[in-house]
Amino acid sequence: MHRFLASFLLAAAAFAVEPADYIVTAKHVMTMDAQRRIINDGAMAIRGERILAIGTRVEIEKNYKAKKKINKPDAVIAPGLINTHTHAPMSLMRGIADDLTLQDWLEKFIFPAEVRNVSRDFCNWGTKLAAIEMLLSGTTTYTDMYYFEDVIAEATKEAGMRGVLGQTVIGFPVADAKTPAESLKFTEGFLQRYAKDPLIVPAIAPHAIYTTSDDVLKASRALANQYGAPLLIHVSETKKELDDSRAQRLGKSPVQALEALGMFSGRTIAAHGVWVDDADMAILKQRNVGVAHCPTSNMKLASGVAPIVKMLSLGINVGLGPDGPAGSNNDFNMFEEMDLASKLQKVTRMDPQALPAQQAVEMATIGGARVLGLEKEIGSLEAGKKADWIAVRLDQPHATPMYNLYSQMVFALKGSDVTDVMVNGRLVVEGRKVLTLNQAEVLRKAHEYRGKIQASLK
Repeated sequence: MHRFLASFLLAAAAFAVEPADYIVTAKHVMTMDAQRRIINDGAMAIRGERILAIGTRVEIEKNYKAKKKINKPDAVIAPGLINTHTHAPMSLMRGIADDLTLQDWLEKFIFPAEVRNVSRDFCNWGTKLAAIEMLLSGTTTYTDMYYFEDVIAEATKEAGMRGVLGQTVIGFPVADAKTPAESLKFTEGFLQRYAKDPLIVPAIAPHAIYTTSDDVLKASRALANQYGAPLLIHVSETKKELDDSRAQRLGKSPVQALEALGMFSGRTIAAHGVWVDDADMAILKQRNVGVAHCPTSNMKLASGVAPIVKMLSLGINVGLGPDGPAGSNNDFNMFEEMDLASKLQKVTRMDPQALPAQQAVEMATIGGARVLGLEKEIGSLEAGKKADWIAVRLDQPHATPMYNLYSQMVFALKGSDVTDVMVNGRLVVEGRKVLTLNQAEVLRKAHEYRGKIQASLK
């Protein structure tokens, strides 16, 4: 009788163990949840695309049985990093023009090079090159503004990444449209095609107030609202943009002019936001506009320093982005953006306590998710959220010793310390090998494009 009872209890206990696809264990789990818990000797259980549970290794292994275990005893598991502003296909133009102002960079180099080179094939291979770099440095979600965004979406899905992808609308002929009206028509089809995609959030991206007419800006907002899509736009990036707006729009700043046009009457992600004053920030706060802060780009182009500490103190949602890798920044490394975001605020405010490491990590994770309106799905490691995580090794000399994990993430660890990446419950990087794309083929195509682009500049 006792044996029978014992057997029954064992069977019942085994039955109570919940099945999972993965159990992931690590030295530390950085949750970025509301309590900002860091779980030592932590673990996650994952089934399908979502996190089932998170806790200590002992707790998770007691309550869940997985088809596959991933053990990272010398690593931290963290939420996948969220890039809130970039131009992925421009990876193929990496470094063609440096040490210039934004206007010279755009008008003398980038716009002409794009006219001669941008095509569907260019966007396919440029996006794949960018995706490999982003995945290998811990980015799981990125926000894009470019042309042929449907091609970019397919390349992003092939890579297994998550993307908020904005089809560019601009006031002159470009590779995928001769007129803004054509761009708007193309964009509507794009919004329809990816409306319910598990990895892609389709968006519309009028380039800027100085490259897009007021009528087209308003039409872009209306289209975004019709489909419940985000609108992405460059805002107040340079002093010239601010001065020109005030001269041409009865003293209004770009933020004030966009507000007057009704451009903030829906989900909006404003890239840069460097030249904004208190009145501008009040509008951004009131309209719940998310700001994509791009410290490397703003430094490299000498555009200025965004008042990020003030924005955060006002409750404005701020994320990080590397911008485009052709001159405004030559890589997609979000670890660099965390590091520079913190240091740039410290030195310009002459305050070593400005933007501490934990805030920088927040901007790259849950803060970025809030900017994109995706905080209920990504940005932190919590039960019910999408299984988007990265493993970052802690056993290298530059990571040793460790006293504070947030400090280590921002000021010591590198993108190259990322070893494993999961997006939407799918392992896409394992042991620093991208599992979804043929890296050798992508690099070969990138070298081919270098020759074509170089020749086109002569």
